[in-house]
Amino acid sequence: MERTFSQWKNQRLNKLDQSKKGSVDEDIAHVVSLLNSCEEYFTTSSCSGRVVLIDGAPESSHVLKQNCVWLFVSHQECRSEDLMSGLARSGGDAVFKFEPFVLHVQCRRLDDAQLMHSVAINSGFRNSGLTVSKTGKIITAVRSTHCLEVPLSHEGKLLVEHEYIHFLTRIANQKMEENLRRIHRFYQNLQSALTTEKLQKLQIPNPPISQEPQDTRLEAERGEEEHKEEKKKTSVYKRRRKREHCRVDCCHGDRSSLVPELDDCLDLFT
Repeated sequence: MERTFSQWKNQRLNKLDQSKKGSVDEDIAHVVSLLNSCEEYFTTSSCSGRVVLIDGAPESSHVLKQNCVWLFVSHQECRSEDLMSGLARSGGDAVFKFEPFVLHVQCRRLDDAQLMHSVAINSGFRNSGLTVSKTGKIITAVRSTHCLEVPLSHEGKLLVEHEYIHFLTRIANQKMEENLRRIHRFYQNLQSALTTEKLQKLQIPNPPISQEPQDTRLEAERGEEEHKEEKKKTSVYKRRRKREHCRVDCCHGDRSSLVPELDDCLDLFT
């Protein structure tokens, strides 16, 4: 599996960008670069978020990318004048959309995918998910739910007033601002999570509590005990010497010295 993942990553990163734009969006280039620099991840598709005005065939109930004309697209905030200009070219059913940031990441292990999923959820991307394919590919999708989709024309005829276009533009731009805040939060949380995970992998287990202070303390205690024992022996020795000296004095000294130490002197005759 490790070798297979590396092969998948090399193939993906060396493959030409097949998106309509042909390159990674500027507002998420740092996110994509961070993930692709990690051994555990690589990105398979991404979009920083965009506002689009597309024109579909009138008879189609669903506006599909392959059957539509792109009247306007921007990955930044838009102007109502841009939408009006695009609507002027509509000959079918024009639909205005705001599509938030989306990112698909292939992960080496399930634990890596769960980490990515947690970062996405904590960053406000509540619609994020995790899937495992039959071939063993583990994919995390980072996406949000604050989308917007509004039909504006039918068979080339505008369905709303210009005032509503201005209102719609303001709502879309507010969503774009929130979208960029979430991207920033996601990047910050991702950096923190990856750093923490790396440190945990490199962390050397804490060594057991050093025995040196304890050994030193024990040595000091033994030294103190030995000192006390030595002092005790010295004291006993001195008392014995004193008694022996007393016996000699009692037996060979004058009469006056005999009285105070009589008991000691009597020991010689027992």
